[in-house]
Amino acid sequence: MVELDRSLICKGCWSQMHMPIPIRGPLSLPFKLVGITTSKMNPNICTICERAFARVKKTKQITVQTTILFADIRGYTRLSERVGAAEVASLLSVFHDECATAIWAQDGIVNKAMGDGLMAIFNFPIPIDDHPREALVAALSIQEQCTRNLAKLKDELELTGSEIGVGVGLHSGEVAIGEFSGFATDFTAIGSVVNQAARLESSAAAGEILMTEEVYRHARDLCGAAEHRSISIKGFSDAVDVFALRN
Repeated sequence: MVELDRSLICKGCWSQMHMPIPIRGPLSLPFKLVGITTSKMNPNICTICERAFARVKKTKQITVQTTILFADIRGYTRLSERVGAAEVASLLSVFHDECATAIWAQDGIVNKAMGDGLMAIFNFPIPIDDHPREALVAALSIQEQCTRNLAKLKDELELTGSEIGVGVGLHSGEVAIGEFSGFATDFTAIGSVVNQAARLESSAAAGEILMTEEVYRHARDLCGAAEHRSISIKGFSDAVDVFALRN
């Protein structure tokens, strides 16, 4: 089981503004009364980080070096045609819980949850010295935990002949982070790095992690069995060098 840090103050507000905003313990109670609670993106940041980006950063957007992780359930569409809504809900619950736990353990945030997939950001708003490595650690944990628990769920539902697994894509580089919508104040990340990480995830097989060289060179010791490939991905004119790890 992954151990989670449970900080007493918001790590995001402390790193960005040096403000100790209590999110746990007795000192947090007055803040909760005015709606400042832990964020759904990461339990170690608060709703100020999540919903008040422009107020905190004094601008709508900034550029940040980050690692982006995308994960998605393989075989989900086919499976959802064979089982009921309750079984699909159980599958999604296992997936999102295991992914979130792995991401939070490395100080990443679950920025978007999209049905059978999600997007995570590492190095904002909580600074991470070696964010590509921490993102890969999270990806490895996702594969280990999800493979075990999804296989258990598959047996419980007696889903013979169905392949259920998770594909993961990782890429590091500069992204734009901020508020990009006039009606939503939650921040997100955009740019080529985000697009490429998403494309790698869509190319990953069940149980597979596809990462770019920008991630690989920060975590070679974790990639002993990685396979080097050159692949074509949608939206990119040139082939992309990737390293593949299988669970």
